[in-house]
Amino acid sequence: MTATVDIPQSIKDALRKFRFSKRSSGSAAIVIKINKAKLVMEEVEQFNEISIDELVEELPENAPRYVLLSYELNHPDGRTSYPLVLINWAPTSSEIGLLTLHASAYLDFQQMADVSKVIEVRDGPESLTKEIIDAQLLRK
Repeated sequence: MTATVDIPQSIKDALRKFRFSKRSSGSAAIVIKINKAKLVMEEVEQFNEISIDELVEELPENAPRYVLLSYELNHPDGRTSYPLVLINWAPTSSEIGLLTLHASAYLDFQQMADVSKVIEVRDGPESLTKEIIDAQLLRK
């Protein structure tokens, strides 16, 4: 079976570069969207240092996005780590055809990004906060 949405080499390269870039402070993100007309993934923007509140401001309220996040996680024991997290931004207010396309390409994107931690966001900006991400990443 062929993929419904093409993941061009430029996106694969950008994700690989993002994955392996070293972080010493703050969170970073790369935002990917699907071009519905061309059935291809495109990079929207990359942020080298961004807070979760700023990221939420940048994401559209009614269009799905894949966000690969290198998240600054402060552990209770004082350690800091930078896990990669896939945020599946899929607001229910999005156009249904685009949501369907987004959902159909989601597993391919997750495998290609090689991320095990996933946060689903369907209810809009209030369901993506630092507290929610911390709670999901720190639970055993």
